[in-house]
Amino acid sequence: MSRPRQYARDVDTAASARTDLNLIKTFLEVYRAGSFTAAGPRVGLSQPTVTAQIRALELHFGHELFRRLPRGAEPTQHAHRLASKAGRALDDLVAAVGSSDAFSPPSPVRIAGPSELLCTRVLPALASLVAEGVELRLAQVQTDDALEEMRIGRHDMIVATRRPRGRAVAATPLADEEYVLVASPLWWGTRELLAVNGPSALRETPLIAFADDLPILRRYWREVFSKRLDRSPAVTVPNLYAVLSAVVAGAGFSVLPRSLCRDQLHDGRLVVLVEPAEAPLNTLFLVERPGALANPSTVRVRERLIEAARDW
Repeated sequence: MSRPRQYARDVDTAASARTDLNLIKTFLEVYRAGSFTAAGPRVGLSQPTVTAQIRALELHFGHELFRRLPRGAEPTQHAHRLASKAGRALDDLVAAVGSSDAFSPPSPVRIAGPSELLCTRVLPALASLVAEGVELRLAQVQTDDALEEMRIGRHDMIVATRRPRGRAVAATPLADEEYVLVASPLWWGTRELLAVNGPSALRETPLIAFADDLPILRRYWREVFSKRLDRSPAVTVPNLYAVLSAVVAGAGFSVLPRSLCRDQLHDGRLVVLVEPAEAPLNTLFLVERPGALANPSTVRVRERLIEAARDW
């Protein structure tokens, strides 16, 4: 095909972009997925068709929207501006008319969160939906990282350990978790010393944590002891499951959600070192990406999680 003929076809395609919301939908999926290839299945198109639609929009707007990389596509500043202006509006439109069939086929629900929440909360709550045909894609991601990844469309929902800032995403409170200071019975004597000497009694006891900055432990110290925790962990591990395993084995002490170690407390493998009048609580939130509820499966997942959270 000659260059003039190809250019004329591109211009005609670009002109149609003025009224074709599907092109904007394709653009948003590329923007959120970070690649042309990943966006294709989410809009029911082949990768060449996705490329052609993005090219049509670029001709229409007169700007490059993505820089093609060896792996993925990097949005330009023009793409960021278009996503900011069009993203929420189109997401709201899709959700309002319930037109997931019109814009894209039903897709798996992508849920992110800390591993212990996914395993102890999310999967048990959603098992029956999986049996009914709902597809899930779970990702082990801490809340701050998951919220950043949701911004580019990597997740539909997050079970988060804090409420996100701003109004870009919806956050529904799910349940409160109680934090407890625990150790193996091997450290039982420390419990008695704590009652007399306060937190200084733990100075020689190894501290186990899932992060060097000790987010849970520092908050517990502040709220229960009214003191600043100023020490380094003896052991850091990837997640709270690993913290639980190390503490049960007698490696030291830590602070854990009571729900995570309930069985170990019940059968005596762990002991609570302090019983404060008011234990620190942390609220779990269900965070949703704008437009995610256009997928009927996401609606079912949301309803099931909120229902299950009443028993958490």
